[in-house]
Amino acid sequence: MLSNRGAVVLTTALAPAVWGTTYLVTTELLPPGRPLLAALARALPAGIVLVALTRRLPSGQWWWRSLVLGTLNIGAFFALLFIGAYRLPGGVAATIGALQPLLAAGLATGLLGERMTLRTTLAGLAGVLGVGLLVLRATARLDALGLAAAVGSALVMATGVVLSKRWRSPAPLLATTGWQLVAGGLVLLPVTLLVEGPPPATITTANLAGYAYLTVVGAMLAYPLWFRGIGALPTTGVTFLALLSPVVATALGWLVLGQSLTPLQAVGAVIVLAALVIAQLKPAQRRQPLVEV
Repeated sequence: MLSNRGAVVLTTALAPAVWGTTYLVTTELLPPGRPLLAALARALPAGIVLVALTRRLPSGQWWWRSLVLGTLNIGAFFALLFIGAYRLPGGVAATIGALQPLLAAGLATGLLGERMTLRTTLAGLAGVLGVGLLVLRATARLDALGLAAAVGSALVMATGVVLSKRWRSPAPLLATTGWQLVAGGLVLLPVTLLVEGPPPATITTANLAGYAYLTVVGAMLAYPLWFRGIGALPTTGVTFLALLSPVVATALGWLVLGQSLTPLQAVGAVIVLAALVIAQLKPAQRRQPLVEV
């Protein structure tokens, strides 16, 4: 039987696995060229529903903390991710995003007092290598603004995870998740209107199904699992699980869309999964020295 910690790891891993499926949903069901609208549709409606269900609003310092966390985990993260994906090949953006576990480990050392071990560092570097092999292409071109945005998206997400760990909400999990989704959606709203304009005049049944999937599965299901994992697991263990997204996205592209999978990509997937497993191992306890009486 799974231990309680193992069960939490598996349920937390469902969140990035679900986010890996959103690439397929976005490309196959949603209007083209509207990634920010997809992010907005995922965050804001889900947040409103969760707040309505829990009937709980922030109080005191949690008004501004919800805004900060919602901006970091959702609003600024998706905006920067969009800029990076728009100006860089997807493989480059995903590889830079794989730096998130190392960034989170560094921030956790300063803000949470967690120790950054050699094993964490090596697993983080292996994760970047694995994602690079999985998604990076030799024809990839670099862009300074795109690189800055991709690094920024990894940094704000890592900061959001660490601060979510540091700031423990007194409210139920679903309420806290709703606050962040609403805050992140409100941050995304003016950016979406400015960059992409108003929503398309015509919305098909497939579009509605895609948006419903993003709202219900991609946000209302995935984010509570993610934030629960942040509260229950070590910071680095949680952030390494985010590397599952490109693995799931690549696997679905191969299984559903018939995209080719090279041997190097398969090796990259194995390296990523190995890094995930290593990052979840508990550090060995040091033996206490014998005291002579």
